[in-house]
Amino acid sequence: MNLTEEILLKEGKMLPVMEHFYTLQGEGAHTGKAAYFIRLGGCDVGCHWCDVKESWDPNLHPLMNAEDIAETAAKHCKTIVLTGGEPLMWNLDILTGKLKELGCSIHIETSGAYPMSGQIDWITLSPKKTGLPKEEIYTKAHELKVIVFNNNDFKFAQEQAAKVSENCTLYLQSEWSKRDEMYPKITDFILENPEWRASVQTHKYLNIP
Repeated sequence: MNLTEEILLKEGKMLPVMEHFYTLQGEGAHTGKAAYFIRLGGCDVGCHWCDVKESWDPNLHPLMNAEDIAETAAKHCKTIVLTGGEPLMWNLDILTGKLKELGCSIHIETSGAYPMSGQIDWITLSPKKTGLPKEEIYTKAHELKVIVFNNNDFKFAQEQAAKVSENCTLYLQSEWSKRDEMYPKITDFILENPEWRASVQTHKYLNIP
């Protein structure tokens, strides 16, 4: 990456885009809704069970003009999901500004480990033990999604739920490879703690991106 590209990246005029595609939202409150996903490269949170580890190194993914990718996305759908990697590693002001100009509703899926940027309409906070969220994001989150990999994650989920607003919807979602083991435990936990809901990766069952 040359100096000019570094400057454009810092300003948010260019972003490392791993992939972008039109599909159905598979998780959380907006499950089943048509959405255009923009997956940005780059993440240093380092979850050992991450299913998109190829997103971690931003240098592996081409830099794209933020306004161009916004225009491409908006032609397909007005619900846009920014994901990663960790999308908040980057300045999202220009991308989201253009998307708003084009009449889009912008969702983000984030660990919260970096400061907020951009104009975001829906925040899915998925906190990770390896890089805890910034305090500022807890009260802004619309839904809290905790991935359950082992029994200790139920305690972590309760600790994280104590920090979000009372209007934030609480979700537990099994790590995919552990689903047969963990969803019965998630079911039992929710029956005892009915403020929580179960989230399932429906896109994997539907065999779509």
